[in-house]
Amino acid sequence: MASASAASPLDAQIAAALREFCAQRYEASGARKFGIDEAELAGILADVGAQCKLTGTAVELRNFLASLHLEDLVLARACMNGNESAWETFLLRYRVTLYESAYKMAREECAARELADSLYAEIYGVDTKGQERTSKLRYYQGRGSLQGWLRTVLAQEYINRYRSSRRTTSLDEALDDGRQFEAREADVSVADPRVEDAAAAELAALEPEGRFLLAAYYLDRRTLAEIAKLMGVHESTISRKLERVTSALRKSIRKRVIESGMSPRQADEAMQDVDVRDLRIKVKETLRQETPEGAFYKEKDECG
Repeated sequence: MASASAASPLDAQIAAALREFCAQRYEASGARKFGIDEAELAGILADVGAQCKLTGTAVELRNFLASLHLEDLVLARACMNGNESAWETFLLRYRVTLYESAYKMAREECAARELADSLYAEIYGVDTKGQERTSKLRYYQGRGSLQGWLRTVLAQEYINRYRSSRRTTSLDEALDDGRQFEAREADVSVADPRVEDAAAAELAALEPEGRFLLAAYYLDRRTLAEIAKLMGVHESTISRKLERVTSALRKSIRKRVIESGMSPRQADEAMQDVDVRDLRIKVKETLRQETPEGAFYKEKDECG
């Protein structure tokens, strides 16, 4: 995003649009209670625009800023800067739900707490030895809800742990044996069939590249760097593509669920509560049909 100090007329318009937005949304953003003034808020938004490589007109800037989850972004930056009031608000809002999400993934109390605590440490900005480092909240840009972002980061951490503990196990064998999606009988719950039908239909309707990315990352457990090498692009490109695919997929599933008769609120609740392991659909077969270059799905040692 253009610097506010640049001399060109367009840059001046962009800087003016940024100041105007901050003035209009300052009180609603919650910045004041965390000791962030309008100038600091403008700096936060300028930083986010730079991270997103935002370019264009003042109108495009206004549209971009209006799309952000501003209150969540302000809270995240206040926490990152060590504001105690912000941390109290953060823990009050998200601690319980993140432990619940961790338990759904790990299916075991101690493992769930360890998973959630590791995320808190990274968010707080300390490593396992208690040494300071950059808070992971630095990477939250406000383009989705903070709660959704936290769940994504938690899921990525769980996947990384799974990879490190199962390096000698073929994922295809685990899937075929049913070990990847084991659940104790007492914990089994059945998802709403309308969610299952919508998910199955939208997965089948994905473009080949989208199916490939989802299968390579979530089924084959490849890293972003490995997928980027296979596709001949930068790792950040794969990250953005995955984000777009998953975001669009969720929106299309939600739309289809609403069209099936649910209210928007019911659809949101159904999709939030569902665990992927509860879906009785053939995710593996659906994602791998008509995908480009089937050789990508060989075991890693076969691909070199």
